[in-house]
Amino acid sequence: MFSFFLAAMLLGFVFNAAPGAVFSETLRRGLRDGYKPALLVQIGSLVGDATWAALGLTGLALLLDSAQIRYPLTLASALYLAWLGYQSLRDAHRPPQPSEDGQVAAGGAFAAGAALSLTNPQNIVYWAAMGGAMAAIGVAQPTPMHLAVFFAGFMVSSVLWCFICAGLVDWFRRAASLLWHRLTYAACGVVLLGLAGMSAMELV
Repeated sequence: MFSFFLAAMLLGFVFNAAPGAVFSETLRRGLRDGYKPALLVQIGSLVGDATWAALGLTGLALLLDSAQIRYPLTLASALYLAWLGYQSLRDAHRPPQPSEDGQVAAGGAFAAGAALSLTNPQNIVYWAAMGGAMAAIGVAQPTPMHLAVFFAGFMVSSVLWCFICAGLVDWFRRAASLLWHRLTYAACGVVLLGLAGMSAMELV
């Protein structure tokens, strides 16, 4: 079971460290307001990660992989990503000042992370395929104990990644020049708009 737990942690790190919308939003908010908002975006994303993990490990992700579920999720994801992409490009043009109300900034960061994770339709695909991943590491017919251990390993690595990612973003914020901040905002905007376009293409 311990090796299975470690495998689940490794898959969790791979899942969370992959560049995407949550990382881009973590970077955007962290560059503006520092460590705490970056951390809260990551912690907010755990709401979606835990939800999709629970659904996937119980087999419900397959039931949710239908047009009635995927289309509204995909549309919401595309619109939200486009809005965040626009904000990031705006920040690249005119770098924002740190938020005056830290409590509002923190709440917005948590909500953004949760919304990005919950509306990501790719999470359905990821967790629907997780049965094959378990078989690849030697568990063709997982028991409830296997599922619990896998969920625990995945969430432990996800929580650890929250602090690692926020720390790296805050270090970059302090070390990089204003030019690099602007380039990073622009890159995040392009990534977010690209992801929005990819989501919108799935509706065609």
